Amino acid sequence: MPYSLTVRRRPAILLLAASALALTLSPLASRPATAQDVARMDQVIRASSDAFSGAVLVARDGRILLDQGYGLANREWNIPNDGDVKFRLGSLSKQFTAVAVMLLNQQGKLDLDAPIKTWLPDAPAAWDAITPRHLLSHTAGVPNFTAFSDFEAQKTRPATLPQLIARFRDRPLDFVPGSRFAYSNSGYVLLSAIIEAASGQTYADFVAANLFQPLGMSDSGYDRHDVILPRRASGYAPGADGVVNADYVDMSIPTGAGALYSTTHDLLKWEQALFGGRLLNAQSMSALTTPVRNGYAMGLMVSEADGKRLVWHNGGIEGFNTYMAYDPGDRTTVIVLGNLNGEAPDKLGAALVTLARGGTVTLPSERRAVALSPEVLKAYEGVYNLAPTFALTISVVDGKLMAQATGQPAFELTAEAEDAFYLTAVDAQITFTRNAAGAVEGLVLHQGGRDMPAKRQ
Repeated sequence: MPYSLTVRRRPAILLLAASALALTLSPLASRPATAQDVARMDQVIRASSDAFSGAVLVARDGRILLDQGYGLANREWNIPNDGDVKFRLGSLSKQFTAVAVMLLNQQGKLDLDAPIKTWLPDAPAAWDAITPRHLLSHTAGVPNFTAFSDFEAQKTRPATLPQLIARFRDRPLDFVPGSRFAYSNSGYVLLSAIIEAASGQTYADFVAANLFQPLGMSDSGYDRHDVILPRRASGYAPGADGVVNADYVDMSIPTGAGALYSTTHDLLKWEQALFGGRLLNAQSMSALTTPVRNGYAMGLMVSEADGKRLVWHNGGIEGFNTYMAYDPGDRTTVIVLGNLNGEAPDKLGAALVTLARGGTVTLPSERRAVALSPEVLKAYEGVYNLAPTFALTISVVDGKLMAQATGQPAFELTAEAEDAFYLTAVDAQITFTRNAAGAVEGLVLHQGGRDMPAKRQ
């Protein structure tokens, strides 16, 4: 889905060929990164060379640990990627839009809890209860226009903000504002219009004047096809016979939901300024990074695991996938910008966070299969619910342990230890969990850098 948060809301084993990106992550307590750790980061990234092209930066407490380009910014001219190459950010743009809203709030020009009709007076009556806070946290219920059936046909056509809003303004809300979470690019289109109404500037001019220029982010901005932009990466996508040029999207469409571009070097400036208190006051920063629903705050996701906090987001737009995360505990930044569509930036980002924290990452070539007895395999059989209408069925077939997701084919699980399995046909791993009596009671599906628990029926 273009400019979407590429985290899957419906846990699933995806029907994808196995690749070198199938990583096993083992977190440990944070410790200072060593040269050996940095070499391992580079090794893990290079192991994904078939699926990743882009630039990567890892820094801790202001010190850059890894700053490297991989693959090509332009395949026709054989131009390599590096930290000064400009990439489309996709939904990483949303945090800039959110900070712009918070700045206007600090200036007294925008009330987060006022009806959006304050700035959009011709909004339909169905939107009367919607506030900027709802839009920022994807709890407004406004239908996501990039998921509409006609989006692919319309994405190449230039549009003004009123024209974009007209595409979804007359559709019923998906739910009562504030009652649920549903990721919606439409909400950030509306926020772009609100920023323009509250500031008297275009969205592009406001973020340039209030975010990029004060921070010295001279390689960041709102992307446009007609502008000659030095060192802009070309976007690519996997094709049936190899890599192809990505599909076209007119950059008037993504607006504040996904239209910005930047470099890894500029994004490090952004992370240091944002979390260093140079942009927002403490109250605004708390609101920006406090989850509202489903781990989503305002333009940012917030994850808690093993006593550690991670503030992050990812993005996807035609030809580009991106990932950026910040660990406030040890002030670690991980930035992965890719110009080849796919899941690689997400997976590599999660792996690099693990390595930066002192954990371990296991590549597929480093795994060793072990044999488990039929009795041990039998103990794993059952149905494990990942979501109300989605489950994994584990069964033994001809002496092999198989996993089948709802509506999908079955795949073989290979053991690397008791209770720990990996798939070779799909980029995923499964760990079974036991209760105090030692009986299998659940599992955790590890996929795309995420850990998704499921209880046994």
